[in-house]
Amino acid sequence: METAVALAIGILVATGVYLMLERCLLQYLFGLVLLSNAANLAIFAAGRLTRATPPLVPAGMTEPPQPVANPLSQALILTALVIGFGLLAFALALIARSYARFGTLNSDRIRVAEPVTPEENRDG
Repeated sequence: METAVALAIGILVATGVYLMLERCLLQYLFGLVLLSNAANLAIFAAGRLTRATPPLVPAGMTEPPQPVANPLSQALILTALVIGFGLLAFALALIARSYARFGTLNSDRIRVAEPVTPEENRDG
């Protein structure tokens, strides 16, 4: 099971990095989301992949009677998912505004926001 998860993490990271190297802002965002999901999957795998019971302690006991799932990795992933969704929504709003302002999502063509140096001003 760990081998399949490690392979999935590798594929997600490779695809995310490939998309982040593109010039299109939307593809960059999709690559960032894939990289975020790969990190979440890596945290989940680091918390051990077992078919354990929920981490609940029955009344009158001081510890669970059988092996339990690791709640720390689950809490970290839940927090990362919420933050990732907020980042995705904010970035999509920025990309939509950028497209409305410049008419393109190509990062090379969006040079209006960059300051013009004196050398570039003299050249043309």
